[in-house]
Amino acid sequence: MSRIGKKPIVIPGGVKVAAADNHISVEGKAKLSMPLPPKVAVDIRESQVIVSRLDDSRESGAMQGLARSLINNMVIGVTKGFSKELQIVGVGYRAQVNGEILNLSLGYSHPINYPIPEGVQVAVDGSKITVSGADKQQVGEAAATIRRFRQPEPYKGKGIRYADERITLKEGKTVG
Repeated sequence: MSRIGKKPIVIPGGVKVAAADNHISVEGKAKLSMPLPPKVAVDIRESQVIVSRLDDSRESGAMQGLARSLINNMVIGVTKGFSKELQIVGVGYRAQVNGEILNLSLGYSHPINYPIPEGVQVAVDGSKITVSGADKQQVGEAAATIRRFRQPEPYKGKGIRYADERITLKEGKTVG
């Protein structure tokens, strides 16, 4: 029984939500749209969006909760937006933004040029990289891709990590 799926989504002022042909679109500071999952119906009343299931199967309950979470994330994205902060740790490790490309120097023999996806903004402040945008999935995927270029290693902790991530350092070799 989905408790999350039953909660109505409150539409803040300045946000328009429209549903047609198994697609839902949310428009505010940005415009997002997605296809609705199967076995789900969306009803837009006054300043609320209500997601309901078409039958009482277990799968439709799961899809109701999924659809409600995705629509809520879209509403939050077009009002406040989402952001992830990455931290670069390591001597000589640098990042800078040149237009639509993020240049990373991470100790390899070559620099890494990462093309910034459409709808995502990247800002660099010293050793901090901030990835922000309206689409939660896109922001998370871009941050994960940047982190994958040099994951934190367990002995010195060098690499790219999330700002709130804790790396457990291993003990090195000891002379006995």
